[in-house]
Amino acid sequence: MKALYFITGNKGKALEAKNKFSEIDIDIIQKDLGYPEIQADSLEEVASFGVDHVQKKFDQPFVLEDAGLFVDALDGFPGVYSAYVFYKIRCSGILELLENIDGEKRKATFRSVYAYSEPGKKPEFFVGECSGTISEKEMGENGFGYDPIFIPDGETKTFGQMETEEKNRFSHRGKSLEKLKNFLKTLE
Repeated sequence: MKALYFITGNKGKALEAKNKFSEIDIDIIQKDLGYPEIQADSLEEVASFGVDHVQKKFDQPFVLEDAGLFVDALDGFPGVYSAYVFYKIRCSGILELLENIDGEKRKATFRSVYAYSEPGKKPEFFVGECSGTISEKEMGENGFGYDPIFIPDGETKTFGQMETEEKNRFSHRGKSLEKLKNFLKTLE
């Protein structure tokens, strides 16, 4: 089995990747090297800066991922600041910001960008998106981050109410992971 390092401190992200890559005989090894998340306009910029930082101190093939929740009624906030905003106000803070907003105005998009890096090569980027709605309250104990308040289009459950395999069928991260998985299969 081939090993691939995933630069993240988030065990939930690592578990999702492990599940996805077990299908193609790649063992994901979580490595928490940490990297600065710059204030930027796009997830791709944040991921690119992270790759540059990690490449300076780590000479193995690796992936890293940046994701964000973009809420329509909040003009795309928290977007690229999602991790920081979650740390500060959690799901309850987002729900409070949307307290008097209902229906179509609660639409949101989860976006994920995976960056794949090999020593001496330019990184490859893989983007996934999932459209949905912000729920009225937190529901479910599964997943992490904003999962308990995000209901993907066509569903009645939040990501927090879904098991990992079910969530991966819908999720932004599942979609970007699928693109990355297909790319890695071409390298074999």
